[in-house]
Amino acid sequence: MLEVNNLSVSYGKITALHGVSLRVGRGEIVTLIGANGAGKSTFLKAISGLLAPSEGEIYFEGKRINGLPGHAITKRGLVQIPEGRRIFPLLTVEENLMMGAFFRRDRGGITEDKRLVYESFPLLHERRKQLGGTLSGGEQQMLALGRALMSRPKLLALDEPSMGLAPIVAQQVLRIIQKINREGVTILLVEQNARAALGIAQRGYVMETGSVVMHDQAKNLLANDKVKQSYLGIQETLLT
Repeated sequence: MLEVNNLSVSYGKITALHGVSLRVGRGEIVTLIGANGAGKSTFLKAISGLLAPSEGEIYFEGKRINGLPGHAITKRGLVQIPEGRRIFPLLTVEENLMMGAFFRRDRGGITEDKRLVYESFPLLHERRKQLGGTLSGGEQQMLALGRALMSRPKLLALDEPSMGLAPIVAQQVLRIIQKINREGVTILLVEQNARAALGIAQRGYVMETGSVVMHDQAKNLLANDKVKQSYLGIQETLLT
């Protein structure tokens, strides 16, 4: 579904990504792990049309999307939930959800998808008239997921969805991501908690200083001594 070849991105004279290549197959959960500053968020911004690559090619469903603006890529079905969730704090929960359907004109489908979101997140239905900024961090993450689902994504790219959440809430969010995947949405997960991410993914990529240094099945990465030493040693298991 997503094919990235030799992608490089620079901020002025500083190169943030060095020839990154990555594949995501339809129906997979693929995770990209690495320390802060490794280039993970930059990668997501580049494939989402928010940063212009200096080199490389990005294909989504076999079509080259280099140079397309972010809204055009979203309309094609590649949807990102950014780090920090970025909900609209002065809009209600329901208004936030409707922003996810901004490009859609199928009123019947929008109504049905909103019903499904509320079915998946009963708390959002209870608080549908509440301002988004008054929700807790976990509730805001659920709202960000619901808003993304309102755009009917084919591939959902998530940037640090468990950041800042209590372990039990982070566990709940990651289980919801698994449920979304089982319902047919392909997932690209950027997550600093490597153990949690590899626990739900089929495959993983390890990024260091703007380059992919390792790629394997998730279970193999979990067992890899270098990954254990660098990324798993001080992290708690969120998923059993």
